[in-house]
Amino acid sequence: MNAIEWKLKAIKQLRKIHPVSQKAIKNTVQGLKDFPDCSGVKALTNHQYDYRLRVGNYRVFFEYADKIKIVTIEEVKKRDERTY
Repeated sequence: MNAIEWKLKAIKQLRKIHPVSQKAIKNTVQGLKDFPDCSGVKALTNHQYDYRLRVGNYRVFFEYADKIKIVTIEEVKKRDERTY
């Protein structure tokens, strides 16, 4: 079981999103407690962050520290041409 840690930047980005989408993102992120055994996650190459989680039109970028079992949510962005 992993711990979920939200960075301040990700919290601020999440607050700007519609409340219904916020709830969906929060619920889906809770599934990362079982990472790497969860769906919707893709490993990224040539990107600032190692992983992304797809939640509808939003992407949650995160890092995973395997030895200490912490998932750190770095950013929450709406998917568009500037997301990646």
